[in-house]
Parts: sequence; C-alpha cells; structure tokens
Amino acid sequence: MSTAEPVKRGLRGFFRRLATSQAELEAAELQEDLDRHGATPIASCGQRRRFCVAGTLRTVTLRPRGGVPSLEAELYDGSDVVDLVWLGRRKIIGIEPGRVVRAEGLVSIQDGRKVIFNPRYELRPASGE
Repeated sequence: MSTAEPVKRGLRGFFRRLATSQAELEAAELQEDLDRHGATPIASCGQRRRFCVAGTLRTVTLRPRGGVPSLEAELYDGSDVVDLVWLGRRKIIGIEPGRVVRAEGLVSIQDGRKVIFNPRYELRPASGE
C-alpha cells in the first residue's frame, strides 16, 4: 500500500461527511451505540417477541388510553422508532425528550407502529458523557 492510500481514504471520509445530512450522521452514531447498550436495532424487532432496544427519546406525551392516563415516548435508534407506553402514569422522572434510554419488553404493533407497553427501562448517559 502506498503512502497516498491513507490520505485517499481520509479524503473520501471527509467528502462523505460533507455530503451526509445531519440526520443521517445522528442515525449512524445512534446505531453504533447499540452494541454498547446491548440492544437490538428497532428495525430488526418483530411482533410478539421480547427485545431490548436503546436510543434517544424524541417525544414524550401524556395521552389517555381507555380512560386511563398513559405516558408515551417515541424512542429512535437510527434504524426505526418504537413507542414506549407506560399505562397509568402521568410522569416519570428522567423520561424526557433527548434522553438516552435502554428499554426491554414485548413488541406489538398498534395502528401500524411498534409499541412496548410498560417496558422495563434504564436511563443511560449520552454517548459523549
């Protein structure tokens, strides 16, 4: 290998980063963190099986389900999203947009979206912490 090869690879990476959107870079970074959290990519999660997933909470909302309050959070890992739903809860300290979370539970499909009801969860430090 010539001495110019590492320079060529470095330039290719530089130009690739320039051409890649911020959202694509964030998605790639989140996917790299999956191994560190011991998680399965959300895109690989099938219905009616237990999975451990990890990612960043995009939104957190209070929405009643069947007359019962429920806290809903959209978890994004760079490959797909899953809704985490805690029935009977109005607030959970630490569950807020931007927070990195590792969650585990049974994945189901509701209205075409992946959902985990009452997941076990762990608040995680962001990748830079």
